[in-house]
Amino acid sequence: MSPKKILYITQEIYPYLDETPISNSSRFLPQAIQEKGKEIRAFMPKYGPINERRNQLHEVIRLSGMNLIIDDADHSLIIKVASIQSARMQVYFIDNEDYFQNRELLADKEGEEYEDNDERSIFFIRGVMETIKKLRWVPDVIHCHGWFSALAPLYIKKGYADDPCFRNSKVICSLYDETFSRPFQQDFADKLRFEGIGDAEIEAIKSLGTINYPTLMKLAIDYSDGVIIGSESVEPELIRYAAGKAVKQLPFQADFDLFAGEINQFYDEIDN
Repeated sequence: MSPKKILYITQEIYPYLDETPISNSSRFLPQAIQEKGKEIRAFMPKYGPINERRNQLHEVIRLSGMNLIIDDADHSLIIKVASIQSARMQVYFIDNEDYFQNRELLADKEGEEYEDNDERSIFFIRGVMETIKKLRWVPDVIHCHGWFSALAPLYIKKGYADDPCFRNSKVICSLYDETFSRPFQQDFADKLRFEGIGDAEIEAIKSLGTINYPTLMKLAIDYSDGVIIGSESVEPELIRYAAGKAVKQLPFQADFDLFAGEINQFYDEIDN
Protein backbone atom coordinates (compact mmCIF):
# COMPACT_ATOMS: atom_id res chain seq x y z
CA MET A 1 0.00 0.00 0.00
CA SER A 2 1.47 3.36 -1.03
CA PRO A 3 1.91 6.04 1.67
CA LYS A 4 -0.71 8.72 2.11
CA LYS A 5 0.04 11.98 0.36
CA ILE A 6 -0.30 15.26 2.26
CA LEU A 7 -0.26 18.61 0.45
CA TYR A 8 0.61 21.71 2.48
CA ILE A 9 -0.59 25.07 1.17
CA THR A 10 0.79 27.86 3.32
CA GLN A 11 1.40 31.58 3.24
CA GLU A 12 4.87 31.28 4.80
CA ILE A 13 7.60 28.78 5.62
CA TYR A 14 10.70 29.26 7.78
CA PRO A 15 13.61 29.73 6.93
CA TYR A 16 12.51 31.50 3.74
CA LEU A 17 10.65 34.00 5.92
CA ASP A 18 10.96 35.02 9.56
CA GLU A 19 9.78 32.73 12.33
CA THR A 20 6.07 32.97 13.14
CA PRO A 21 3.61 30.33 14.40
CA ILE A 22 2.56 29.73 10.79
CA SER A 23 6.05 29.65 9.27
CA ASN A 24 7.35 27.33 12.00
CA SER A 25 4.40 24.97 11.74
CA SER A 26 4.74 24.95 7.94
CA ARG A 27 8.44 24.14 8.28
CA PHE A 28 8.47 21.47 10.97
CA LEU A 29 5.08 19.76 10.60
CA PRO A 30 5.67 18.48 7.03
CA GLN A 31 9.04 17.10 8.13
CA ALA A 32 7.49 15.34 11.13
CA ILE A 33 4.69 13.90 9.00
CA GLN A 34 7.18 12.74 6.37
CA GLU A 35 9.20 11.02 9.08
CA LYS A 36 6.01 9.19 10.11
CA GLY A 37 5.89 7.58 6.67
CA LYS A 38 3.66 9.89 4.64
CA GLU A 39 4.61 11.60 1.37
CA ILE A 40 4.46 15.39 1.41
CA ARG A 41 4.54 18.42 -0.89
CA ALA A 42 4.65 22.04 0.34
CA PHE A 43 3.72 25.23 -1.53
CA MET A 44 4.09 28.91 -0.63
CA PRO A 45 4.15 32.24 -2.52
CA LYS A 46 7.50 33.51 -3.77
CA TYR A 47 7.40 36.97 -2.16
CA GLY A 48 9.91 39.59 -3.28
CA PRO A 49 12.07 39.59 -0.10
CA ILE A 50 12.91 35.88 -0.47
CA ASN A 51 16.52 35.79 -1.65
CA GLU A 52 16.66 33.31 -4.52
CA ARG A 53 20.44 32.98 -4.61
CA ARG A 54 20.91 32.50 -0.88
CA ASN A 55 18.04 30.01 -0.69
CA GLN A 56 19.02 28.31 -3.96
CA LEU A 57 15.66 28.66 -5.67
CA HIS A 58 15.48 27.68 -9.30
CA GLU A 59 12.68 27.78 -11.84
CA VAL A 60 11.07 24.51 -12.91
CA ILE A 61 10.64 25.18 -16.61
CA ARG A 62 8.43 22.16 -17.29
CA LEU A 63 5.91 23.41 -14.71
CA SER A 64 6.02 27.09 -15.61
CA GLY A 65 4.59 28.89 -18.63
CA MET A 66 0.87 28.65 -18.00
CA ASN A 67 -1.31 31.78 -17.89
CA LEU A 68 -4.08 32.13 -15.32
CA ILE A 69 -6.96 34.47 -16.07
CA ILE A 70 -8.16 36.51 -13.10
CA ASP A 71 -10.68 39.32 -13.57
CA ASP A 72 -10.26 39.04 -17.37
CA ALA A 73 -6.49 39.58 -17.19
CA ASP A 74 -3.76 37.05 -18.03
CA HIS A 75 -1.07 36.41 -15.43
CA SER A 76 1.90 34.14 -16.09
CA LEU A 77 2.50 31.30 -13.64
CA ILE A 78 6.13 30.73 -12.67
CA ILE A 79 7.08 27.74 -10.51
CA LYS A 80 10.30 27.67 -8.50
CA VAL A 81 11.63 25.08 -6.11
CA ALA A 82 14.15 24.86 -3.29
CA SER A 83 15.18 22.22 -0.75
CA ILE A 84 15.51 22.28 3.01
CA GLN A 85 18.36 19.80 3.11
CA SER A 86 18.18 19.01 6.83
CA ALA A 87 14.55 18.00 6.43
CA ARG A 88 14.90 16.28 3.03
CA MET A 89 11.98 18.50 2.05
CA GLN A 90 11.27 20.30 -1.21
CA VAL A 91 9.33 23.56 -1.22
CA TYR A 92 7.52 24.80 -4.32
CA PHE A 93 7.08 28.53 -4.82
CA ILE A 94 4.29 30.21 -6.79
CA ASP A 95 5.68 33.30 -8.53
CA ASN A 96 4.36 36.01 -10.82
CA GLU A 97 5.73 39.37 -11.90
CA ASP A 98 2.52 41.31 -11.11
CA TYR A 99 1.63 39.76 -7.77
CA PHE A 100 4.88 38.73 -6.07
CA GLN A 101 8.08 39.97 -7.70
CA ASN A 102 9.27 43.35 -6.36
CA ARG A 103 6.62 43.18 -3.62
CA GLU A 104 6.78 42.59 0.10
CA LEU A 105 4.62 39.90 1.73
CA LEU A 106 1.04 40.94 2.47
CA ALA A 107 1.76 44.62 3.16
CA ASP A 108 4.21 47.14 1.71
CA LYS A 109 7.25 48.55 3.50
CA GLU A 110 5.04 51.17 5.18
CA GLY A 111 2.80 48.43 6.57
CA GLU A 112 -0.07 49.19 4.20
CA GLU A 113 -1.83 45.99 3.16
CA TYR A 114 -1.96 45.50 -0.60
CA GLU A 115 -5.30 46.40 -2.17
CA ASP A 116 -5.14 43.39 -4.48
CA ASN A 117 -4.42 40.76 -1.81
CA ASP A 118 -7.65 39.07 -2.87
CA GLU A 119 -6.33 38.59 -6.43
CA ARG A 120 -2.92 37.56 -5.14
CA SER A 121 -4.54 34.88 -3.01
CA ILE A 122 -6.68 33.63 -5.90
CA PHE A 123 -3.61 33.43 -8.15
CA PHE A 124 -1.63 31.58 -5.47
CA ILE A 125 -4.32 28.96 -4.86
CA ARG A 126 -5.06 28.34 -8.51
CA GLY A 127 -1.33 28.21 -9.20
CA VAL A 128 -0.94 25.44 -6.62
CA MET A 129 -3.85 23.51 -8.09
CA GLU A 130 -2.54 23.71 -11.65
CA THR A 131 0.97 22.72 -10.58
CA ILE A 132 -0.30 19.66 -8.72
CA LYS A 133 -2.17 18.67 -11.88
CA LYS A 134 1.03 18.97 -13.92
CA LEU A 135 2.90 16.91 -11.34
CA ARG A 136 0.14 14.28 -11.55
CA TRP A 137 0.43 13.96 -7.79
CA VAL A 138 -2.87 13.07 -6.13
CA PRO A 139 -3.08 14.31 -2.52
CA ASP A 140 -5.16 12.41 0.02
CA VAL A 141 -5.23 15.33 2.45
CA ILE A 142 -4.69 19.03 1.77
CA HIS A 143 -3.71 21.10 4.82
CA CYS A 144 -4.03 24.90 4.58
CA HIS A 145 -2.13 27.34 6.79
CA GLY A 146 -2.80 31.08 7.06
CA TRP A 147 -5.55 33.27 5.66
CA PHE A 148 -3.72 33.65 2.34
CA SER A 149 -4.53 29.97 1.72
CA ALA A 150 -8.16 30.25 2.90
CA LEU A 151 -9.64 30.08 -0.60
CA ALA A 152 -8.13 26.64 -1.22
CA PRO A 153 -11.04 24.68 0.32
CA LEU A 154 -13.54 26.48 -1.95
CA TYR A 155 -11.50 25.82 -5.07
CA ILE A 156 -10.84 22.19 -4.16
CA LYS A 157 -14.45 21.37 -3.31
CA LYS A 158 -16.02 23.41 -6.13
CA GLY A 159 -13.60 24.60 -8.80
CA TYR A 160 -11.62 21.34 -9.01
CA ALA A 161 -14.27 18.96 -7.62
CA ASP A 162 -14.33 16.82 -10.78
CA ASP A 163 -10.58 16.81 -11.37
CA PRO A 164 -9.00 13.37 -10.80
CA CYS A 165 -6.22 14.95 -8.73
CA PHE A 166 -8.64 16.44 -6.19
CA ARG A 167 -11.90 14.52 -6.49
CA ASN A 168 -11.28 12.46 -3.35
CA SER A 169 -9.03 14.86 -1.43
CA LYS A 170 -9.94 15.86 2.12
CA VAL A 171 -9.26 19.43 3.19
CA ILE A 172 -8.07 20.66 6.59
CA CYS A 173 -7.79 24.30 7.62
CA SER A 174 -5.54 25.40 10.49
CA LEU A 175 -6.69 28.46 12.43
CA TYR A 176 -4.09 30.82 13.90
CA ASP A 177 -3.91 34.00 15.93
CA GLU A 178 -3.77 36.29 12.89
CA THR A 179 -5.91 38.79 11.02
CA PHE A 180 -5.87 41.43 8.29
CA SER A 181 -7.37 44.89 8.47
CA ARG A 182 -8.11 45.75 4.86
CA PRO A 183 -11.29 44.04 3.59
CA PHE A 184 -11.27 42.44 0.16
CA GLN A 185 -12.41 44.51 -2.80
CA GLN A 186 -16.11 44.81 -3.55
CA ASP A 187 -15.87 42.77 -6.76
CA PHE A 188 -13.95 39.96 -5.06
CA ALA A 189 -16.68 37.34 -5.54
CA ASP A 190 -16.79 37.90 -9.31
CA LYS A 191 -13.04 37.24 -9.55
CA LEU A 192 -13.58 33.73 -8.16
CA ARG A 193 -15.50 32.59 -11.24
CA PHE A 194 -14.11 29.30 -12.49
CA GLU A 195 -15.28 25.86 -13.54
CA GLY A 196 -17.58 24.74 -10.72
CA ILE A 197 -17.72 28.21 -9.21
CA GLY A 198 -20.64 29.76 -11.07
CA ASP A 199 -23.49 32.15 -10.44
CA ALA A 200 -24.91 30.27 -7.46
CA GLU A 201 -21.61 30.13 -5.59
CA ILE A 202 -20.74 33.73 -6.44
CA GLU A 203 -24.12 35.04 -5.32
CA ALA A 204 -23.80 33.10 -2.06
CA ILE A 205 -20.42 34.71 -1.39
CA LYS A 206 -21.78 38.14 -2.26
CA SER A 207 -24.54 37.60 0.28
CA LEU A 208 -21.87 37.36 3.00
CA GLY A 209 -21.23 41.09 2.60
CA THR A 210 -17.80 42.56 3.21
CA ILE A 211 -15.08 39.92 3.15
CA ASN A 212 -12.98 40.60 6.23
CA TYR A 213 -10.81 38.13 8.14
CA PRO A 214 -13.59 36.33 10.10
CA THR A 215 -15.81 36.07 7.01
CA LEU A 216 -12.96 34.66 4.90
CA MET A 217 -12.04 32.06 7.49
CA LYS A 218 -15.69 31.03 7.89
CA LEU A 219 -15.76 30.50 4.12
CA ALA A 220 -12.71 28.25 4.48
CA ILE A 221 -14.40 26.30 7.28
CA ASP A 222 -17.55 25.87 5.15
CA TYR A 223 -15.60 23.84 2.58
CA SER A 224 -13.20 22.04 4.94
CA ASP A 225 -13.46 18.49 6.25
CA GLY A 226 -11.51 19.30 9.40
CA VAL A 227 -10.19 22.23 11.43
CA ILE A 228 -7.00 22.31 13.49
CA ILE A 229 -6.50 24.97 16.15
CA GLY A 230 -2.95 26.04 15.33
CA SER A 231 -2.37 28.68 18.01
CA GLU A 232 -3.08 28.98 21.70
CA SER A 233 -5.18 32.09 20.97
CA VAL A 234 -7.65 31.82 18.10
CA GLU A 235 -10.72 33.97 17.55
CA PRO A 236 -13.41 32.17 19.66
CA GLU A 237 -16.06 33.08 17.08
CA LEU A 238 -14.31 30.89 14.51
CA ILE A 239 -14.03 27.94 16.88
CA ARG A 240 -17.75 28.22 17.69
CA TYR A 241 -18.57 28.53 13.99
CA ALA A 242 -16.67 25.33 13.15
CA ALA A 243 -18.40 23.53 16.02
CA GLY A 244 -21.77 24.71 14.72
CA LYS A 245 -20.93 23.32 11.29
CA ALA A 246 -20.11 19.95 12.84
CA VAL A 247 -16.65 20.07 11.28
CA LYS A 248 -14.14 17.79 13.02
CA GLN A 249 -11.80 19.80 15.23
CA LEU A 250 -8.39 19.11 16.72
CA PRO A 251 -7.55 21.36 19.68
CA PHE A 252 -4.23 23.13 20.10
CA GLN A 253 -1.38 21.24 21.76
CA ALA A 254 1.65 23.23 22.95
CA ASP A 255 4.05 20.27 22.84
CA PHE A 256 5.04 20.06 19.16
CA ASP A 257 5.96 16.38 19.12
CA LEU A 258 2.64 15.42 20.71
CA PHE A 259 0.78 17.79 18.40
CA ALA A 260 2.47 16.36 15.29
CA GLY A 261 1.44 12.86 16.37
CA GLU A 262 -2.15 13.99 16.96
CA ILE A 263 -2.23 15.74 13.57
CA ASN A 264 -0.93 12.59 11.89
CA GLN A 265 -3.78 10.62 13.45
CA PHE A 266 -6.21 13.40 12.50
CA TYR A 267 -5.17 13.04 8.85
CA ASP A 268 -5.95 9.32 9.02
CA GLU A 269 -9.34 9.92 10.65
CA ILE A 270 -10.30 12.57 8.10
CA ASP A 271 -9.23 10.38 5.19
CA ASN A 272 -11.05 7.26 6.40
